[in-house]
Amino acid sequence: MSSMLSSALRNLPVSSAWAAGAFARSLSCSSQFQAAVQPQTKKTLGKAGVKNVVVVEGVRIPFLQSGTTYADLMPHDLARAALQGLLTRTSVPRDVVDYIVYGTVIQEVKTSNVAREAALGAGFSDKTPAHTVTMACISSNQAMTTGVGMIAAGQCDVVVAGGVELMSDVPIRHSRKMRKTMLTLNRAKTLGQKLSLISKIRPDYFAPELPAVAEFSTSETMGHSADRLAAAFGISRLEQDEYALRSHTLAKKAQDEGLLQDVVPFKVPGKDTVTKDNGIRPSSLEQMGKLKPAFVKPYGTVTAANSSFLTDGASAMLIMSEEKALAMGYKPKAYLRDFVYVSQDPKDQLLLGPTYATPKVLEKAGLSLSDIDVFEFHEAFAGQILANLKAMDSDWFAQNYMGRKSKVGAPPLDKFNTWGGSLSLGHPFGATGCRLVITAAHRLKKEGGQYGLVAACAAGGQGHAMIVELYPQ
Repeated sequence: MSSMLSSALRNLPVSSAWAAGAFARSLSCSSQFQAAVQPQTKKTLGKAGVKNVVVVEGVRIPFLQSGTTYADLMPHDLARAALQGLLTRTSVPRDVVDYIVYGTVIQEVKTSNVAREAALGAGFSDKTPAHTVTMACISSNQAMTTGVGMIAAGQCDVVVAGGVELMSDVPIRHSRKMRKTMLTLNRAKTLGQKLSLISKIRPDYFAPELPAVAEFSTSETMGHSADRLAAAFGISRLEQDEYALRSHTLAKKAQDEGLLQDVVPFKVPGKDTVTKDNGIRPSSLEQMGKLKPAFVKPYGTVTAANSSFLTDGASAMLIMSEEKALAMGYKPKAYLRDFVYVSQDPKDQLLLGPTYATPKVLEKAGLSLSDIDVFEFHEAFAGQILANLKAMDSDWFAQNYMGRKSKVGAPPLDKFNTWGGSLSLGHPFGATGCRLVITAAHRLKKEGGQYGLVAACAAGGQGHAMIVELYPQ
């Protein structure tokens, strides 16, 4: 596939000059939205007979690079802090919440249902059900849409959805041989049986099994896939570095201007209160260019500078039926409208979820790309984002790989991730989806838009997209 795509798409309009120009346009555009403006008047996406589901509020504790301030905590500590931040921000009574659902990727074995443990720690009633979902990088997307489905079906009126990830402390297991020996030893009844088992232990039994960072089905890491995808679409190292610099620069600007309203402070036990993300670090193309390839050596183009970093963090979102929200006196931020999940080849197209999901969700909602005012796409790697933009803007790719007659088109960068993205803000796997949605809602209000489109890729070759509609102001 790589050689075919390289040949067919080498002339598509993503070049260093284009990326640099788009970067400048994005900065110029974002500076125009210093004050809220009135949204455009467009049709609402509400449907007769379908219950409206709204976002009342969404928060997250600061996203931090793994191995920093959250390093001594457990995942449920982070999730609990996000839940408490949501309760403080909204003053919603705990007993009003019908259900809690959380997304996570790398589960802590002691708290496998982290939603339940976090909820109990945050003071929710033990009568409030809670469960945990996992769907790689779209785990909190799945948590949110699970809540949407429960409300739409009339099973609940109030759901808290969120996500959490603690990459500072991931489970490391004994080898399978050692695990088998230890389990058998636990069942041994006599001293002789125990000594016999112990005598069979060999040095290699003590080699630990580290968490797999590779795709189980392909044995390839996401970084390798990103490198091959960038090569397939003819995306240069410079273009990737330019895009990553754009992400960090825009995130720093948004942070300095107080636009990241979803961040709530977290007093870390025994440490200072954390108030902001610590991975936002605008550099220079010269400095970024000095880094060596991280995955495909020595000729790869994906580096630590143009990739999302290992991140600790948690998010939480209060979702209600519109009727319940208004009855309780809340002014919702946005409607959660149509959404889709997609899946494709987990090897050559691992990170192309947004390309496949975007046209499907637009068609489901009866919208076109030009109707969307705000785009919030997950940035796993700069090369992944640029590859998706190229694929979306390619008739050839649409016809040969998506079974479509024509392309959907690429989102304009002056509407795209203008407050930064996962490359700069961080990517705690299970928590990112909620950040994308609440950021889209805040940007719609700030920039005077009506429709936002959130999209993300995930390990396993899956993806998600959702339409967010600004609540009438």
